[in-house]
Amino acid sequence: MLERLAQRSGGELGFAADLAARVARVSLASVPCLLLAPQTFMNRSGESVGAALARWPSLVPERDLLVVYDDLDLPSGRLRLRPGGSAGGHRGMADIARALGTQEIPRLRFGIGHPGSQAAVIDWVLQPFSPEEETELLPGAIDRAAEAVESVVADGIVVAMDRFNRAG
Repeated sequence: MLERLAQRSGGELGFAADLAARVARVSLASVPCLLLAPQTFMNRSGESVGAALARWPSLVPERDLLVVYDDLDLPSGRLRLRPGGSAGGHRGMADIARALGTQEIPRLRFGIGHPGSQAAVIDWVLQPFSPEEETELLPGAIDRAAEAVESVVADGIVVAMDRFNRAG
């Protein structure tokens, strides 16, 4: 999704070793933004986010940060924006909240569906999407997720929530 967002704004993700992440500096709604894709293990994502916020201390997580992550509890392609709250079992989000010392971090959850049993979850999240999902579901869902991020930047999270938290 970040690749699409970077592409839409004329940026390109490059690797920043000191942040252990792929990053792109872009402008969304005329606002300079940094896209950050941690390259650590998912459950250590807070390291990259914390390093980026340490580099730019003027950023305030509650105002300037939006975390985008996959979510088993949402149907594939469904979006859910929230201004904060618990990690809901997502270890990457929990690590970011731990690193920042707050759960009040705006987030965009991107549904990947659930395999139906807890025993199948690890394989489910590590496998690629099906060819059908790749061609029929994901292109539109990824564009919609990029639009949601742009809306958060341009209009604020409350307006974006009203627009994007509906089914579709």
